[in-house]
Amino acid sequence: MNPDDTALEAATSQIAEAQQDAKRRPSIAGFFDEATNTVSYVVHDPATREAAIIDSVLDYEAASGRTSYGSAERIIEYVTAHDLSVVWLIETHAHADHISAAPYLQEKLGGKLAIGKEIIQVQDVFGKLFNAGTDFERDGSQFDHLFVDGETFSLGTIAGIALHVPGHTPADMAFIIGDAAFVGDTMFMPDFGTARADFPGGDARQLFRSIRRLLLLPGATRLFLCHDYKAPGRDEYAWETTVEQQRTSNVHVRDGVTEDEFVALRTSRDATLSMPGLILPSVQVNIRGGRLPEPEDNGVSYIKIPVNAV
Repeated sequence: MNPDDTALEAATSQIAEAQQDAKRRPSIAGFFDEATNTVSYVVHDPATREAAIIDSVLDYEAASGRTSYGSAERIIEYVTAHDLSVVWLIETHAHADHISAAPYLQEKLGGKLAIGKEIIQVQDVFGKLFNAGTDFERDGSQFDHLFVDGETFSLGTIAGIALHVPGHTPADMAFIIGDAAFVGDTMFMPDFGTARADFPGGDARQLFRSIRRLLLLPGATRLFLCHDYKAPGRDEYAWETTVEQQRTSNVHVRDGVTEDEFVALRTSRDATLSMPGLILPSVQVNIRGGRLPEPEDNGVSYIKIPVNAV
């Protein structure tokens, strides 16, 4: 561990304490959306029932441009059935593969909408791509709170800390809650590897360093992933692993893989990948905190598709 990495040191201490005391560990429910291979989480403190919703999904049909709320309603039903009080609606980053349902959930359940502070960089890049205009603020003001590296927060009696883990995008954050880490699009299951790093502002070298930072956490730390794509030979979806399993078995970034080796592997792999099917609508909405563009004079919201610009 870098002796100057006080945020990681604090996260390590928090995890160790939670592993020793069950009262400091959250209850976690995962909700898998097969259409986008995304996992959303409801995380709560059993003592106070305070909860966070992480990386929610708004159902969106690209062919018709219609939105619906089936995935969000599953979360609402769970929160209601368990008598939870939502205090945080957290995005690990501005997703390129699904639209966030956070504004809908906030309307129904309350809570503060939060993301990492570097969302401002992402807003600047994509605001220009979509020619968003002067009425689109590129200052993160669409969110209620912008987390910075090492910032602490809480769910009732359970401690949390935010870690900045750029590489997939400049704004990626991991959120450590008790003994659990929600790592967004940094790592996948060990048999599938790691996230791509070729989006605007992405950087494979930076991603390697972010992942290796996370892998300095205690080996038994529970890692909860944002996606799963079922690696060849595996029949079931999975989204929970541990730091130790990633260190020993991750096909891209296990112990012994050098930074240069990872960058070469990641760069060559990314060159073969097509863009996510929903990247243009998703990013356009998610940089607005999950809100659709303002309706035009006919009362309809429109999502722009830049032609020959990407």
